[in-house]
Amino acid sequence: MKLTKQQALEKIEELKKYVAEKEAEEEKGFVIKSWKDDSEIYVSKADNIREAVIEAVANGANLSEASLSGADLEGANLSEASLWGADLRGANLREADLGRTNLWGADLRGANLREANLSEAILWGADLRGANLYGANLYEANLGEANLGGADLYEANLREANLTGANLREAELCNAKFYGKGGTVKLKKDQLKDFLNALGFQVEG
Repeated sequence: MKLTKQQALEKIEELKKYVAEKEAEEEKGFVIKSWKDDSEIYVSKADNIREAVIEAVANGANLSEASLSGADLEGANLSEASLWGADLRGANLREADLGRTNLWGADLRGANLREANLSEAILWGADLRGANLYGANLYEANLGEANLGGADLYEANLREANLTGANLREAELCNAKFYGKGGTVKLKKDQLKDFLNALGFQVEG
């Protein structure tokens, strides 16, 4: 089939465009997407989720509603990160620095946060069911309305943390530190049993 000069030029332009797109795809590193609509939140130069998250945080990127479940972020510096509503189910955040991080409403079910630094972090409404928070530093963390059911808070530092409305049912609180501001939240009589059970006490009678 013969092509006119104009048709040949158009084919060449199409080929150039195709090659450029392929090269752009090859240069693109790991893409952090939203769990909500699968849209791209951050395109990294790195080729794995760990380095991509660290890079994004260092660049001040907004990772709200990011899909980060199962991410290995052990020891990562995520201080002041914006992870509002992020899905961090099963993520390994052991010894990670999350100071001043915004994790409002984040899903951290089953996450390994052992010895993580979460001081001053905003964890309002976060889902932390079954999370490993052994020895975690939650000093002045905002845990209002957080679901900590079954979480391991052994030796955790909860000094001056906001636990207003938090669910601590079946949480391990042995040796956890609560001293600081003193009680300001009223506890209803029907909540007392669950609270004492969470602290390891059995209520009889």
